Amino acid sequence: MPTVVLMDVSLSMTRPVSLDGIEEFQRKNLAVHGLNMLFEHMASNYRLEFTALMAFSSLWELLVPFTRDYNALQEALSNLEDYDKTCLELALQGVSSVVQQEWGNGCPCQVVLVTDGSLGIGKGSLRHSLQTLKHRGDDKKFPLPYPFPTKMFILCIANAEELQMTDAMENLEELLRLSGGDGQIFTVDGPLCMKSVQAMFGMLIDRAYSPFHAVLHCGNLSSDVQVFPRPEPVVVDEEVEPIPKAVSTDLEIVGFIEIADISSPPVISRHLVLPIAVNKEVDEVGTGATDELEEEPSASQMAGKSPNFCVLLHGSLKVEGMVALVQLGPEWFGMLYSQADSKKKSNLMMSLFEPGSDPLPWLGKISHLGPVSEAAENPYGEDDSKSPFPVQPQVKRSYAQNVTVWIKASGLQTDVQKILRNARKLPDKTQTFYKELNRLRKAALAFGFWELLKGVAELLERECTMLPDSAHPDAAFQLSHAAHQLKLASSGDSQYAAFDHNIVPMHTDFSS
Repeated sequence: MPTVVLMDVSLSMTRPVSLDGIEEFQRKNLAVHGLNMLFEHMASNYRLEFTALMAFSSLWELLVPFTRDYNALQEALSNLEDYDKTCLELALQGVSSVVQQEWGNGCPCQVVLVTDGSLGIGKGSLRHSLQTLKHRGDDKKFPLPYPFPTKMFILCIANAEELQMTDAMENLEELLRLSGGDGQIFTVDGPLCMKSVQAMFGMLIDRAYSPFHAVLHCGNLSSDVQVFPRPEPVVVDEEVEPIPKAVSTDLEIVGFIEIADISSPPVISRHLVLPIAVNKEVDEVGTGATDELEEEPSASQMAGKSPNFCVLLHGSLKVEGMVALVQLGPEWFGMLYSQADSKKKSNLMMSLFEPGSDPLPWLGKISHLGPVSEAAENPYGEDDSKSPFPVQPQVKRSYAQNVTVWIKASGLQTDVQKILRNARKLPDKTQTFYKELNRLRKAALAFGFWELLKGVAELLERECTMLPDSAHPDAAFQLSHAAHQLKLASSGDSQYAAFDHNIVPMHTDFSS
């Protein structure tokens, strides 16, 4: 998940801060000190993160494009210059342009905005931008929300009391809400000083940049690993009271399966798995790379190192062309596999499935899978000519049944006209008439489309009054009966509006 650091270099950031009455610093100096602390932490613990540094005042500038070279980022911080007034809207547009040019719209991104909380003055200020949100044309839209998934963290080199003296906090909270709300505003606790700013950046590190360490188990073997980027909690929408599910720090491999059987399953996120025991040096990679790139240790690097299960697993999966199914938590699974970046380099990756006992329908319930050796006969055949997958479901799937779907008005009109055509040919088309009528009735009940039932009932009553003198007497009885049944169903009465109930032809003394 790449990060864009957006640094405020307006004149308000040059305001002096007295530290213990001895030495005077600018707010910009405190911000640079905090960012250096962040970059040092990322270089040690989040070294695969791509980070870009931008500065803004009335204009914006990309100081360092996306990189893993944290020395370059710190050097750019030491050479910051001071400019004029604050114009945050242009800077946010610049972030959108930089991220989309490098990563497109599908890559989640974190934006770290470092400012003193001053909103700017007049046109271009944050206050003016938010006040004019609803009075803009399509060509002058506010840049938030971004077209890509975003987490915004706003770090104010000011304490909460200072921000609440004006409407700064209120406007910053609205900015966070427009970004999607998946972020946080940090303020300095207590007086402005080096320690309080360090504490604020420490809270950001704990919130967004703390490494995820876990233990990977397989039988009696285990290995300490780091998962990058940190897996986010997942909220299951189907639950009555949704509770975020977090990935366990104990990852248990429950079995192995061939790549051909698992194919390309839907996943909610992908992560790199690194063995902690192996010290790897990550070289600077071109900015077109993704967050999955990592240089695999060479044989010389591995020489003299203690045996590591994670390295053994990676090599085995790569050679055998298999995938390891891993349990992430109660009824939550994922898979471990080898992914090649180039001809010489590959990574151990972990993909997370949707929470549930059967995330991949063609495999069935993962808890029902077992070793091939325990099967009565080889499910793959003696010569690997067949496969036990996909598992056939016991219940017939809805997409295998004849389901009525109205995507456009023309489809609904066609179904109603079909009923009316058969109505005019009663009693010869009695069976077809009731078949189409019941099909439309079930669909209307499923969608809660009560007005449709009333409307069709009125159409049938109208057809009944327009029958010619030469019409068979049974036609009028059947039309009146069908219209009456539809009106009863539209009332919502459980006796007549049951989904499984069918309208049957009215028995009359007339014969065809």
